[in-house]
Amino acid sequence: MSTPGRPSLLAFVLLGLLQEARMHPYEMQRLLKERRKDRVVNIKERSSFYQAIARLERDGLIAVHETVQAAPRPERTVYAITGQGRQAFQTWLRSMLSQPRETFGEFPVAISYLPLLEVSEGLRLLETRRAALAADAAEVKQKLAEGAAALPRLLLLEEELRQAVVTAELDWLSSLIDDIAAGGVTWSAESVAEQIRLLSPPTSDE
Repeated sequence: MSTPGRPSLLAFVLLGLLQEARMHPYEMQRLLKERRKDRVVNIKERSSFYQAIARLERDGLIAVHETVQAAPRPERTVYAITGQGRQAFQTWLRSMLSQPRETFGEFPVAISYLPLLEVSEGLRLLETRRAALAADAAEVKQKLAEGAAALPRLLLLEEELRQAVVTAELDWLSSLIDDIAAGGVTWSAESVAEQIRLLSPPTSDE
């Protein structure tokens, strides 16, 4: 049977969890929160979480292992990864590690529309983002320092990458903020309208 198309990140990490052990959805969600995977995948929406599990089962990548009930808790379905699921996970892992892919983040989209705001408001919003990124960078730095004392680097790679990404954006954002504050990067409604006119393809009447 052929491998299904590349899954959502949520489906991918669920397969990763089930390679460790059989478990029920509540346990999966708890472990993902403990491991802070909620920073990279959406596990907050209950419907999306269970839809991802249902798709994996439908595609034959996971299967129901057993249904358990321990009073007074509700009945819980325990899932196990299938052989096809293990094969698909390995295929996707190799692809995701070796082939860069657009992630369609919201900030790159939003920054392209920055000129539609007043300069002062745009500057204020970017400064707010910079403060949030600085706090994020400090948190990652602390976690890496704590982790390095007890864990091998192999188990800290995700945090290292996060630190590199946050630091790179923070440096770029600070440079942009400085240029806007100094007047090196500026705009107005009139200049934006003129740029749109220049970039627009000519009409048949022109």
